[in-house]
Amino acid sequence: MQLTIERAALLKALGHVQSVVERRNTIPILSNVLLSADRDGMALSATDLDMEIVDETEGRVDGQGQITAPAHTLYEIVRKLPEGAEVELRFNGEDPRLQVSAGRSRFNLPVLPAGDFPVMSSDGLSSRVSIDTGDLIRLIDKTRFAISTEETRYYLNGLYLHVVSEGGVAKLRAVATDGHRLALAEMLAPEGAAGLPGVIIPRKTVQEARRLLEDAGESVDLQVSPQKIRFEFGRAALTSKVIDGSFPPYERVIPKDNQRILMIDNGLFAQAVDRVATISAERSRSVKMGIEPGRIILTVRNMEAGQGVEELEVDYDGEAFEIGFNARYLLDVAGQIQGETAEFRFGAGSLDPTLVLDPADPDVQYVLMPLRA
Repeated sequence: MQLTIERAALLKALGHVQSVVERRNTIPILSNVLLSADRDGMALSATDLDMEIVDETEGRVDGQGQITAPAHTLYEIVRKLPEGAEVELRFNGEDPRLQVSAGRSRFNLPVLPAGDFPVMSSDGLSSRVSIDTGDLIRLIDKTRFAISTEETRYYLNGLYLHVVSEGGVAKLRAVATDGHRLALAEMLAPEGAAGLPGVIIPRKTVQEARRLLEDAGESVDLQVSPQKIRFEFGRAALTSKVIDGSFPPYERVIPKDNQRILMIDNGLFAQAVDRVATISAERSRSVKMGIEPGRIILTVRNMEAGQGVEELEVDYDGEAFEIGFNARYLLDVAGQIQGETAEFRFGAGSLDPTLVLDPADPDVQYVLMPLRA
């Protein structure tokens, strides 16, 4: 195998694939990237057995072939080469190492046989559905913060992507929850999406897909099966297993008739919560909200650090009441509000779930569970 490739193109492709490689691996081949050179250029592949990323790039190929080399080491070498450098990759059976050269720089890297590299099959995947890149970014960004990190409830460790029908209109919906908060975002289902099975996309896959979307074109092709999902971003593709489990019936926890409605300037609210939370106890980060007509009083009490109080004007004309929330959860939701105003819909009781809406984006909903006093 012998090819010459421009540094920027190689760095971009390596950057796409190497992030899937775990820093510590008990299986040596999983620390490597598969380099495949043919007449059309080079393909690079990396996997952790649950997810595989493949990217293709152009180059001048003088000898076709395949080999694997340490992913992170190769990436760091290419990253530190000067801009505009021409990188030559060479491997032959006489020297059991991959030779990397650019200008006066020479490196020899250990290799493992390409035949030992695991390849993820794409059996059973549905026909392609094309989604606008901006729409997919929005679905992910509006919901991924609520993905659970608690391994005991593994079925919550991902983003539930599925198609629903409301009033005869098909919508593609993403939902995430950790049991304390829930985030939902939806869009009109793209053509051909009606038959897609609902799948729970693992947290790591969501993160990698979001990163690859930064370099995607105007649209992304999506293929889904009950066991796998595949994103195609132009010349790059991500294939991943999905979480084997059932997502809980989340619709039951979304309040339908919360009558106490409060409108507040979202930017001022976020700043106030952030300030009073400075002295909150790290474990609970509890912020008490005293709500009365025309104003809200945010209070944090800490036996060691003292007390913080903030008062804000709000649009609310109902009865006065108090309710408490985790400050970080409030800030996470405030960070997703697109418009200037946030709408809170409170239930009758202090422990009833609260619905938060964005008047500027009717296709998102957030649910927050209050803290016990």
